Amino acid sequence: MKYVFFTIILIIGFICLIKGADIFVDGASSLSKRFGISSVIIGITVVAFGTSMPEAAVSVTASLTESSGISLGNVIGSNIFNLFIVLGLSAIFHPISIERGIIKKDFPFSIISTFAALFLGYNIFVSPVSDLTFSRNDGMVLLILFSIFMYYTISSAKNTQNNNPDENDISFIPLWKQIVFIILGIAAICIGGQLVVYSASEIARNIGLSESFIGLTIVALGTSLPELITSVVASKKGENDIAVGNVIGSNIFNILFILGIASVIKPLNIDINGLYDIVILIIFSLIAYLMALKSKKITRCSGISMVVLYAAYIFYITVR
Repeated sequence: MKYVFFTIILIIGFICLIKGADIFVDGASSLSKRFGISSVIIGITVVAFGTSMPEAAVSVTASLTESSGISLGNVIGSNIFNLFIVLGLSAIFHPISIERGIIKKDFPFSIISTFAALFLGYNIFVSPVSDLTFSRNDGMVLLILFSIFMYYTISSAKNTQNNNPDENDISFIPLWKQIVFIILGIAAICIGGQLVVYSASEIARNIGLSESFIGLTIVALGTSLPELITSVVASKKGENDIAVGNVIGSNIFNILFILGIASVIKPLNIDINGLYDIVILIIFSLIAYLMALKSKKITRCSGISMVVLYAAYIFYITVR
């Protein structure tokens, strides 16, 4: 009977995720057209921040309960998942063209943000003794970098704004409905993610899987499901800018804002494996960037390669 109950909850969770992502993408896409704002900007800001809510909730809660490993692992694990599973699966469903601005500015900034996290976390660069900690000052630096990114993004939105959007566009729905779509979409995505994590974790425990394996796989997957479903749906709808912007924006948001806030609330101690994971994230980010730089798109072949590399990473963290 337990399995039936948790399976039903799991199905309901996936329905919430899929339907929520569907109306969320419609609302966000239509909103960008109404105000003449680039879909890339909408993807990097509204969509990315909305789909990163589960990561924010988990990391902040973990920081408050002094669970540094969960807080940092959630951010780094989610970013790796975003890059290689969210982008990879989206490309497998439909090859993703990447806008030039993302390749020249946003993607490199995401990589620089990760390097900044490595520099701040591994304080041997500024201290004679290795000190693996994200201090409150480190968190403030990350939040300042996030503020700079937001200022730049908003300025770009103003400079590229189209003051004459097409009122006859079939997707040009009323403003109130666009806002409702976005709010309901975010709510459904977050609720669906929580239901999937809860039910899948309970099923795994009843089967006899270890807590560490559950944390590395099911919980990490659950907090990134909003990004996955949203980007896949956006890709299938032909909204490539939203699909890619969602991933890059979420990764920047996770590193600079979520990790920054968590560190300000409570300094985060880092073990050596956490440091290795940040290095792996940098390597994976560079690989994904080179794939995008080579052909200005993520092809199906590249998408398959990304999924395979992520599977290798999961094997590594399971056996280490």
